[in-house]
Amino acid sequence: MRASRMIRRFGCLTRAPYPSPRFLRKRVGLLYSIGSNAFGLLLLLMTAFPARPQSGSYRIAGTVVNATDGTPVPHATVAILTVADSHAVASVQSGPDGHFAFAHLPAAKYALTVSRRGFLTAFYDDHGDYSTSIVTGSRNPSNVDPADLVFRLAPGAVIRGVVTDDGGDPVAGANVRLYRKLQTGESGSDPAGAGLEITDDAGAYEFSGLDAGTYFVAIEAKPWYAMRPAANASHAEPSAEAAALDVAYPVTYFDSTTDEASATPMVLAAGDRQQADVNLHAVPALRIDASATPHLRQMIFGNAMPVDSQASIAPGRYELNGGDPPRVAVMNLTEGGQLDPNAGSPAVAVTGTMQTEPGETLPANTVLTLKPLDTGEGQVEMEARLDRGRFSFPAVLPGAWELEAVGGGTQLPVVALAINGKQQVGNRLVVEDHALSVVAQVRPGSGRVDGFTRKDGKSFAGAMIVLVPEDLAQIEELARRDQSDSDGSFSLLDAVPGSYTVVAIEDGWDLDWSRPEVISRYLAGGVPVTVPAGSPQPVELSRPVPVQFR
Repeated sequence: MRASRMIRRFGCLTRAPYPSPRFLRKRVGLLYSIGSNAFGLLLLLMTAFPARPQSGSYRIAGTVVNATDGTPVPHATVAILTVADSHAVASVQSGPDGHFAFAHLPAAKYALTVSRRGFLTAFYDDHGDYSTSIVTGSRNPSNVDPADLVFRLAPGAVIRGVVTDDGGDPVAGANVRLYRKLQTGESGSDPAGAGLEITDDAGAYEFSGLDAGTYFVAIEAKPWYAMRPAANASHAEPSAEAAALDVAYPVTYFDSTTDEASATPMVLAAGDRQQADVNLHAVPALRIDASATPHLRQMIFGNAMPVDSQASIAPGRYELNGGDPPRVAVMNLTEGGQLDPNAGSPAVAVTGTMQTEPGETLPANTVLTLKPLDTGEGQVEMEARLDRGRFSFPAVLPGAWELEAVGGGTQLPVVALAINGKQQVGNRLVVEDHALSVVAQVRPGSGRVDGFTRKDGKSFAGAMIVLVPEDLAQIEELARRDQSDSDGSFSLLDAVPGSYTVVAIEDGWDLDWSRPEVISRYLAGGVPVTVPAGSPQPVELSRPVPVQFR
């Protein structure tokens, strides 16, 4: 069962006819905490998707266990929804032994979800955006018995701490930013933002309900006693008393370092508790030309954050973006004064239009993203909105980039680019020392591929299914994934017309499948399929897809 990767970005459902854990968390506005609130999840399910009477002869039952040690989890809220229309069917509480059961169910495909305080809300056999639905009434022998399920529920990890100043006093109102190291298969080289908390009056903060992973914490704050000179007096020498109060806190990382490269990573397993106290040290603020501050952004793990329009800033890493022609400079500022407008590398404009298939229209809310493939200074992800078929990225540094597009809550694969009149396949472009005019050709996916898995003569649940395009250079744009359900069935949605191979991989969820040299090892054991253009009917695979072990 697939849950759209776009849900976390746009907070909305896509064509997939079921909610995902990310959707459920969005609905209550508690992306990281609903996993610990069983009552909140149950209330959401029963109000957003009203229950309907049960009438049938089938049963779904099993045991909820702690994913870390296998012990039973009592008093967990277990709910089932019909995949076909996302309606809540019923909910129960697991018993003292973790056991739960739903009886008198009709033949259907059900999404099974569990929630309990202190644990991450999850769907059955959840792998990020994908999970396995439970099918009743299936005549296909399977490796999963719907009446004897083991639901492994992962405890949520917690990072908490206290932010203090030079004197050991708490710092209230500090921005605590959480970053997560990217995992296999995720694009990018810098840690991604994973949350923001504000310290309370005691200087305390907490991030709860975290997935296992590697995290970093960065603190932004201002000394309560700091005095800033007026912006129009930035070149005037302040008095000794004013200078003593013109101080700032540099961005400070756990464990109390201002050097991003020395930030201490926190490697969390399910259920871990990490104490991350941070001490801030005030330093003299840098007094710079106030006219430069609108073009200055603080750099934190490759993310550019706006700074206040003021004459005094904290020492640290900044990006200066401006000038005519535009230039981008990433610098470690350690002293004030006039910023060199000619610093950094010259940037160029990347502008263009977007086209799609004849008869197709582009969504009005289409957003384009230019993602860096290099890791040089200033190479940061940029976004632009499509306006009457046109887009513009005004200051792009030289290097290799890829262009992605999303509209209407779904991905719009960029299958070809015409760059300064030269046609090429794919979505990658190289920026040099001159502006680029781009025509981006997108091909909205509307096809669907249905099939079954097979291993040792049985249908196989929980396999990672990948629709691999014939041209492996376009795998990131054209590939589609799913997870096989309890009867081995799967549906690959939003497929772009073309030739593909469907592969099924057991325990493949941490496989770097988007790399051609990795996925090509499985192609010989897959099933070829062609997705026709303009067909409203799903493509049924001619035979089951053999499950291969990674």
